[in-house]
Amino acid sequence: MNASSNVEILKEAYQKWNDNKQDSFQHWMDLMADNVQLNSISNGEPGMEFTRTCHGKKDVLRYFTELAEVWEMLHYTAEEFISEGERVVMIGRCAWKHRHTGKVVETPKVDIIRMRDSKIVEFYELFDTEKARSATLE
Repeated sequence: MNASSNVEILKEAYQKWNDNKQDSFQHWMDLMADNVQLNSISNGEPGMEFTRTCHGKKDVLRYFTELAEVWEMLHYTAEEFISEGERVVMIGRCAWKHRHTGKVVETPKVDIIRMRDSKIVEFYELFDTEKARSATLE
C-alpha cells in the first residue's frame, strides 16, 4: 500500500470521527491491526487514565470506551496530512467537553501513525495535556 492510499484511508476515518462525534468508533477499530500499539503523550496520568498504553485491539477498544465515558467530542478537525512510507502524520485540532466538570478543552492535535497493509500498527497521539488534565479538575 502506498503512502497516498494510507492518507486517503485516514482522511476518511478522521472525517467519520468528526461527523459522528464519537458515537461510533467502529470504523477506527476496523482499521487497527490485531497487534496495534497505541500511545498517548499523557500516558495514563491522573484524570487521563484511559490514555495508558494500549497493546492490541482489545486494549484500544477499552481506550475508546473510557474516552467516550469521560469526554464528549465537540469537533475533531484534521487539517493536514504528511506521509512518507508507512508513516502518516495528521495535524489538526479538536475540542472536547468533560462530562463530569462541564469544562471544554480546545487543543492542537498531532497523530503519528504507522500503517502496514492498510491497517494501523502504531498510533501515537499528542495534544495539550495540561489543558486536558485541568478540565478534569472540579
